[in-house]
Amino acid sequence: MKRTITMLLVPVLAIALAGTVLAKSYFKVGEKAPGFTLTALSGEAVSLESFKGKVVVLGLFHICEPCMMQGTNLQKVYEATRGKDVAVLGVNSSGDSKKAVTEFLSAFPVKVTYPYLIDPNKTTDKLYGGGKFIPNVYLIDQEGVIRWQRVGNMDLAGADVILQEVNKLLAGGNGKGL
Repeated sequence: MKRTITMLLVPVLAIALAGTVLAKSYFKVGEKAPGFTLTALSGEAVSLESFKGKVVVLGLFHICEPCMMQGTNLQKVYEATRGKDVAVLGVNSSGDSKKAVTEFLSAFPVKVTYPYLIDPNKTTDKLYGGGKFIPNVYLIDQEGVIRWQRVGNMDLAGADVILQEVNKLLAGGNGKGL
């Protein structure tokens, strides 16, 4: 009987501990966004810190279908926010080569025109807790604080949802209570 109870408790404890680690690693709303500098497909260096004063829509992607869908949503956000204090950034956070990322983007149903960054060392994946829970979308306010996020392909955020949250931040809302 004791052995049966122990065998039942071990998986429950493992799941509980994994949930604690995931929550700590992935839930960063209200925290300062970790900084990074990466190279865009265009060859220019792009630093997150250079967008202070703007709302930043940050998408972390791998080469996968859910990431293509989320990346397409970010293109819609990019087009809808032109001329506003908003920056949209896509990051291939899985260390894929420039060639592989370029081929992936060429398969999108729309042309991606927002800056798309390459992260060969998986820096953003480590900082923002990517890994198997991809794609991730973060909204970072004008002061560099994460105010909203969607993590994983089971909860893709449509362009309309992202735009609603961006507009809240542009209007001075800090996203508390989301």
